Amino acid sequence: MTNVLLTGSLESFIQLLGALFIFAVVLAATYLTTRWMGGMQRGRQNNKNLHVIETISVGNNKMISIVEVGSVYLVVSVGKEEVHLLAQLKRDQLKDFSFELEQSGKKQDSFAEILNQLKDKLPKKQG
Repeated sequence: MTNVLLTGSLESFIQLLGALFIFAVVLAATYLTTRWMGGMQRGRQNNKNLHVIETISVGNNKMISIVEVGSVYLVVSVGKEEVHLLAQLKRDQLKDFSFELEQSGKKQDSFAEILNQLKDKLPKKQG
């Protein structure tokens, strides 16, 4: 009787190990596929004349984007199957130029760096 229980327990344990192994393989494949797709997307975005500056969603499958084309800024509406030009902007009509840091390769300060700078400016406790 104990032999049957021991064999059943061993069989269950082996099934559990098999399920965990399959889960680990699927998880690793998902991770590698995601990294590969991210690399492909990054490679596509390394063009020099077209940059999406900002995008905002205004509905289901509808967005408004500011696109830099050379030295011209275009406001376009993007729908499920169509793209329409809404306006053309001049550089002085834009409010935020942080996208230029990303394009030039300059790294923006991380949150930790900004927090450390603020901590250095705070007065020290005397005591």
